Amino acid sequence: MQEYPNKKIGVSASEHLDSDAAHLASLGYESEFRRDMSPWANFSLGFTYLSPVVGVYTLFAYALAQGGPPMIWSLIICGLGQLLVALVFSEIVAQFPVAGGVYPWARRLWGRKFAWMTGWVYLIALFVTISSVVYGAGPFLAQILGFEISVNSTIVCAIVILILSTIINFLGTKVLAAAAVIGFSAELIGALVVGFWLLATERHHGLGVLFDSFGAGGGHNYFYAFAAAGLIGTFLYFGFEACGDVAEEVPNPGVLIPKAMRRTIYIGGAAAVFVSLALVLSVADIPAVISGKDVTPVDTLLTNAFGNVGAKIVLGIVLISFLSCAISLQAAASRLAYSYGRDDMIVGSRFLKKFSPARHIPPYSLLLAAIVPAIIVLGSKVSEDALTKIISFASFGIYIGFQMVVLAALRARLKGWKPSGKYQLGQWGLPVNIGALIYGIIAMVNMCWPRTPEAPWYDNYIVLISGVIVIGLGLLYMMIHRSYGHSDMPYDDAIPKKYVSPHKQAQ
Repeated sequence: MQEYPNKKIGVSASEHLDSDAAHLASLGYESEFRRDMSPWANFSLGFTYLSPVVGVYTLFAYALAQGGPPMIWSLIICGLGQLLVALVFSEIVAQFPVAGGVYPWARRLWGRKFAWMTGWVYLIALFVTISSVVYGAGPFLAQILGFEISVNSTIVCAIVILILSTIINFLGTKVLAAAAVIGFSAELIGALVVGFWLLATERHHGLGVLFDSFGAGGGHNYFYAFAAAGLIGTFLYFGFEACGDVAEEVPNPGVLIPKAMRRTIYIGGAAAVFVSLALVLSVADIPAVISGKDVTPVDTLLTNAFGNVGAKIVLGIVLISFLSCAISLQAAASRLAYSYGRDDMIVGSRFLKKFSPARHIPPYSLLLAAIVPAIIVLGSKVSEDALTKIISFASFGIYIGFQMVVLAALRARLKGWKPSGKYQLGQWGLPVNIGALIYGIIAMVNMCWPRTPEAPWYDNYIVLISGVIVIGLGLLYMMIHRSYGHSDMPYDDAIPKKYVSPHKQAQ
């Protein structure tokens, strides 16, 4: 794996910016964004999107109940799998540092139709994920404010968090960067403090417990129980791509963004494993969690360890993590929508591509990334069950978007693509690409696998059905509107074109 920094010694910031602008111009774009995002802010954006505290606190009880303490190993397995994906993305963004992430990457690696569908699936998944994050944060805010947790209070608190996230994004790249760094700092410090305090005061088990399933899975093969518990790792490790979504806001993106992506996996994964380890070793009655007697082990544990006041402080840190995650998701979604609009690839492009010269942000794209999630959240007033079904698509859709890019990269390699950015995997490129695709397919199968035989078939296959519906609607849209053909921007240019002689051209 090689990184190729600028070979000139003492390269000034202005020279870097000129080089970045020239590189972008060679790809057919002139950016309106300002490159105000520092390397650590870029990493923080990915970290807060990945948000180990949000992921672990949300899914820990489920994972422990399904697979017992060995569920923690899924965090390491999934972390390694997604690291392969991050390495593939690093090569792509280094060569094509264009705002919007998966859509422009798929466009350059494969073509317009494939890119349109990649962006469509990923954009819908981002909207759904934003709504799921703010809705999940609603009860935490309600608890802190002393409200009774209900559908109405959760909706109100979720909308408040969404509005706050939107305001922060509207204030521009510098404020977004500062919010990401603050969110990262609060989340990491909170994770370390909570973890060490639990290990020091509430530890009930030794490390040997990590190999004891406590009978999880019943009489079935433990592999199935571990696969179900492993969803905590599957759902946790995405967010690193957000570093590339803002590629036009980072100086020297070909070097800095690949580093930020890898740091997101390393540091975010380490934080998630540490918090999970502290929680597992501190849960006094693990069999009670597995049997369903204790369905809120995290709340029980935090109250016992910190008291009511201390638990509220911890909940405050968790709430900051949720807010930071929503901010990062919204930033990613808005840049993707803007990228679509800039290439005239969707209805409403003339609004989505509008840019605020004062704030250096795409205002209408940001509004879209607020309005659609708000509508989804408000839908829970009609049916919480419907909201659950919609949200079930969130992670699956993100994985589909990821794997479409990974597949496009593999196809391009086999057709002769040689990554030419400042970050290259060299001879490891092909095996890493294949490994990333295999991991992604296994993860998606695991997400779709039916685990509730007693439920109606449409509930048992809801993740798969939701994916088919979103892709089906995208195909229908493509047939009716054909937006993918409206743009004359470059596409399919990663793959070298075969030489055609003048004689054959004349024929």
